[in-house]
Amino acid sequence: HLLTGYCDPPAGKPMMPGLYYNPYFPGGAIAMPPPLNDGGVEYEDGTPATISQQAKDVIEFLNWAAEPEADERKKEAAKYMVVLAFTALMTGYYKRFKWSPYKTRAISYVKP
Repeated sequence: HLLTGYCDPPAGKPMMPGLYYNPYFPGGAIAMPPPLNDGGVEYEDGTPATISQQAKDVIEFLNWAAEPEADERKKEAAKYMVVLAFTALMTGYYKRFKWSPYKTRAISYVKP
């Protein structure tokens, strides 16, 4: 919200010169001018360059820059989950096969 929250200050809130009002910034007054403007970039696919779209793109880029290996890690996690599921199924089948003689036998007690 810090990128998209710039607006006019509410009535009765004096702003010092050179400060901009952003309710998402502590205190509401920030010296950084609004970094995004409508039509600030031109997308190849014709996507409208709204402030919210640009803010989303900035956030996605920063997220990727913070963890560039995240996509590879997710692919590896998917592989591990498939192997884990296969191992769990095979273990269940093996347990059923190994213990079936004990679970299907009939034990009868005869009084002496």
